[in-house]
Order: sequence, then C-alpha cells, then structure tokens
Amino acid sequence: MGHDRPSQRLVTVAMQGPEHVSRLARWLLLVLGGVLVVLSPAPALAQPRDVVKISVVSDRAEVRPGDQVAIAIVMEFKDGWHVHTNAPKVPSSWEPFLAVPTTITASEASGLKLGPVQWPTPKVLKLDLGATGTPEDYGVFADKAVAFIPASIDPAAAGVAKVTIKVAYQACNDQTCLPQTEQTLPLEIKIVPPGTPSGAPTDPDLFKAFDTTSFAAVGQAPKADTKFTTDVFGFHIEFDAGGAGLVLLLGLAIVGGFVLNLTPCVLPVIPLKVMGLSHSAGNPRRALFLGIVMSVGVIAFWLSIGVAISTLSWFKAVNQLFQQPWFTIGVGVFIALMATGMLGLFDVNLPGFVYLIDPKTESPAGSFAFGVMTAVLSTPCTAPFMGAAAAWSTKQPIAVTLATFGAIGLGMAIPYLVLAAFPRLVARVPKSGPGSTLVKQVMGLFMLAVAVFFLGSGLDPLLRLPVDPPMRWHWWVVATLVVLASGWMVGRSFKFMKRGPGLVVITLAGLALASGGVAFAAEQTDRGPINWLGYTPERFDQAKAQGKVIVLDFTAEWCLNCKALEGTVLNRKEVADTLNGKDVVALRVDLTGENKPGQEKLRELNWAGIPLLAIFGPGTPEAQKFDSYTPQLVTQAVAKARGGR
Repeated sequence: MGHDRPSQRLVTVAMQGPEHVSRLARWLLLVLGGVLVVLSPAPALAQPRDVVKISVVSDRAEVRPGDQVAIAIVMEFKDGWHVHTNAPKVPSSWEPFLAVPTTITASEASGLKLGPVQWPTPKVLKLDLGATGTPEDYGVFADKAVAFIPASIDPAAAGVAKVTIKVAYQACNDQTCLPQTEQTLPLEIKIVPPGTPSGAPTDPDLFKAFDTTSFAAVGQAPKADTKFTTDVFGFHIEFDAGGAGLVLLLGLAIVGGFVLNLTPCVLPVIPLKVMGLSHSAGNPRRALFLGIVMSVGVIAFWLSIGVAISTLSWFKAVNQLFQQPWFTIGVGVFIALMATGMLGLFDVNLPGFVYLIDPKTESPAGSFAFGVMTAVLSTPCTAPFMGAAAAWSTKQPIAVTLATFGAIGLGMAIPYLVLAAFPRLVARVPKSGPGSTLVKQVMGLFMLAVAVFFLGSGLDPLLRLPVDPPMRWHWWVVATLVVLASGWMVGRSFKFMKRGPGLVVITLAGLALASGGVAFAAEQTDRGPINWLGYTPERFDQAKAQGKVIVLDFTAEWCLNCKALEGTVLNRKEVADTLNGKDVVALRVDLTGENKPGQEKLRELNWAGIPLLAIFGPGTPEAQKFDSYTPQLVTQAVAKARGGR
C-alpha cells in the first residue's frame, strides 16, 4: 500500500471491495494478495525500529530505600508514523483490518514494586487503514507519546534495582502497517544508602504529565466495584454486594438459575428428564443418585463458564458461545441426532455419545451429559437476576465469579434434585407401552423443531451482514414440525386411549400447540411495526449529535427471551408509536453472529449478556439499561431520556 506494487494494490482492492462482492470473496482476495506480497520482489520496507524510537528513563537515577520513583517509557515517531493505542477502537468500515494494541509489561526486580501503566492521551488522526477511500477519525500514539509506571523501593533494598520493560507495538503510516515487533529495554536504578540525598531529577519537563496519585496503586491489586444494580420489570434493585451483601447477590443468582428452567430454551428437554427419573422411581436410591449426578453436570458447566470468564480475556459473556455460528450449528446437529434416536424411525447407526442420553437406560455418564446439555441450552436465554448477577461477577475476583456462577448452576439444578429426592412425583409417568412410546415420539419431533431453530440461527449470520435484517426462514420449518408433533400426539391417542376427559385434554392441548406454533412463526417472520435501523457506530454518533433519543435493542436470532420481549412489549402499539417518534432513533444491535461493533458497544455499557434495552437521550447523561421490562417502563424511560421535552 505504501509502495506501488501490484500485489499490494490487490490487497487494497480487496479491502475496498464494492458492496456486491461477498465477504468470502474479499477474504480470498486478501489471502491471494498476501501471497503475492510475499512472493513478489519489492524494495526494502521500513523497519519498525527505524520509525519508532523507544527509550526508558526514571525521574531520578539515584534513589533511597523507601523512595517512590516514576518510570517513563518514551515513544518518539518519525514523521507520518504512529502506533495503535493500548485499546484501539477500529471503525467498523475498516473490517477485516485488525489493529494490534500497544502493550507495556515490566518485570519487578528484588526490592522494587511496580504499579499499573499510566497511558498517554491518544492523538486523533484522519486515517484510511481500512482502504475504504474515506479517511476516518482514529486515535493513535504519534509524535512523542510518554507512558508512565509508578514504582516504590523497598525500605530494605540496597545496590541496584534492575527493571526489564517490554514494549510490543505495530507501526503504521497513513496507508500501511508494518509487522508487529517487540523491544526489550533494561533500566537500572541505583539505590543509595539511607540518609543520603536522592539524585537530582533527570528531566522535570518530561514528568510533568505523571499522575502522582498512581503511587497509591503500587503493589496493590485493583479494587473491584462491589455495587450491584439492576432493573427487573420496573423494580430498581441496588445494593453493595461486598461483605454480607454477597449472600443476597448469591441468593438472586440461585433464583435466576431456577427461573432458567422456565425459559423456552430449556422447557423442551425437561420431559425427557422426567421420563428418565420415572424409570428409576422404584429404586429411590438410584433415582437420587442419578439426579445428583445430573445436577453436578449442570453446576460443572456453569463453573466452567466462570473459569473461562475469569481466565480468558476474549470471553466475557455467558451467551457469547452462541455468537459463534459454528457452535450454534453444532448444538443443532447434536439435538437433531438425539431426536433421531428418540423417534426410532430411521435405521441408522448414530455416534455412541448420542445414546448416553436415553430415558430408558439412564446411566451416570448419561445423566451428567444430560445436565451439561441442559445447561448449554439455557445459555441463549437469561432470566431475571441471573443476567445481571453474571454480568456483575465478571468484574470481580475469581473466587466471587466462581461462587456466582456456581449459585446459578445450583439454582438451575434444584428442580431435578427435588424430583430425584421425591421419586413419587414422577412415579405415574408411563415407563413402557404405547403411552411411553408416544411420549418419546412426540418429544422427538419437538426436539427436531428445537434442532431446526438452532441450525437456522447458526446459518443466518453466515448468509448476511449484521446490519441486514434476519431471514428467519427456519421458523416455518419449526412450525411445521410442531404441527406434525401435535397431530401425531392426538391421532395416536385416539387409537389406544379410552374416550373420556383425558382424550379431550390431549386433543385441546394438541390444537393449542399447533395453532400456537403457526402463530409464533407468523409473529417471528413479521418485521413488526417499529422502524428499526441496523446499529453502526456512525448512526449512533449521528443521532447523538442531533440530540435525539436513542434506543438500542441488543438481540439475536437464538435469544428466545429477546423475541418474547419484542413480541409482548416492544411491538405493542403504544411502545411502537413511541419508538417511531420523530425525535427517537431505534437501533437494533443484532448479535446473532460475529458483530464486532455491536459486541464492543455491549462491553462499553458494562453488560455481559442479552437481552438488553439501552436508552440514551439529552435528559439522561448515562444510559438506562433493562434486561426485562414492561410497556409502561419503556415509554417512561423514553420520556425521561427526552428530558421533559
């Protein structure tokens, strides 16, 4: 890009590509262009150390034991060059451009304690690193940027304190970026005997920007914010979750975990567990054992999510798994295999792990796997308290995070523990005969409907862009399977059941399920009465500059809670009229797939999962955030955001 080479022009064309060029084609062009860059001859490119000079200096060369000292990392740039900041915010139009953050790490020497890095203020430049043809504002470190590290000398230290500082960065100009590089810079600070005057300041002007209050953080772990706040159906809950308040927070997490069983993500598989426990009802000890094993599977999954959130920098949201299309499709395939095995209609050899989860032959391994699967299915849905508690815990020490997610798992496992402890509750469920076979067949068809839901939700983001409306074709396949399951249930019941109230109830239930499935599919494929725009940072900034009320609806095709709130609350006439107001901009943030700008906005709002409705406006300096809401709550929040206009 910085040199007139055909291979580099190909990369630029690929990144600029016209709108009708598919994302896959652009990636292929990028790969081809990269290969040509490597293979074609070219003049020597600039080297990172030629355009970025980095030096390290302390505010004094000689210090006494117990002194505080500031260390400056000075980055000086050749004209026209810069590096990305420590937290780059890349414009969405530059995709698939990836910015490499600048990092500074320092190793502590004996007798020396270090504090967190104090980063310089970014300089905003007009750049076109995405080769879009339109330069955009982008914050970088340029000209001369200085970062600081506060340090303290141990009172018993003597001799020389040696510090090794590593700076990793990617140097760029207005057209191209060089490969990432790392520089290692040693620093020695002489420690003079107590009572000896400290050395004179090395460069007072250089250290004028150093914040001396950062010395308080030296050697201390960052203090977590223990304030917990959430809004649930119009009720505002706020308390300090530190100390004794943590017990209340864990209680809310248990309630949230319990409610997960009532969400549409989990309800379809509960009858399978009831059937399995009914087979063990005659042996209370075995029923209790299998129930405990399943509960351990549920809790183990949620604890593993807590570990991932605490240890993996890229994983911060419970339902982030389903933002990866491959995971959603994989869940759909697994459920489809289970359904095929339950139906028994096809003479195929399925993988052995599918037969682990079989209501007829429950085993410890199968019960544990069923618990894990049940917990996985719950992750697209959040429940009141559960989502807020999970989001709060991601910013806490690892012990608190694990305790919170363990509490969610325990709450979700409680119903299965109760059923296992009191097997008489499921003793009347048919264990064999035509009734048991019919239940399996009907549940197999319902499971196929669930599988189609996940498969369709996983394929959808692969076939469109995040700002485009979802296709939702799979909902009519789901409805067809629900109608087939309902019809099969009623038809077969007439063959082996006696005429009576039971048959009437089953017939009415079948009609309700069939009509409900068709109605739900019609509702989901209807675009609704609200004039939603796909979220982009540019649209958000433009609406904010115009002083308008902004409503962000964070949703996804796999988030059934989101769809329930959309149908029962947002699409209500009074709410739709409010969101279609001239001074309101309704932006839909679709996290069905890899929507990086949308995910960044969710993180910016300090939220971990969806659904989430965030309302901004002149009357509210900070966003009003709700993961559960009523029509009245939404209209009141918009009125508040207007500031009384």
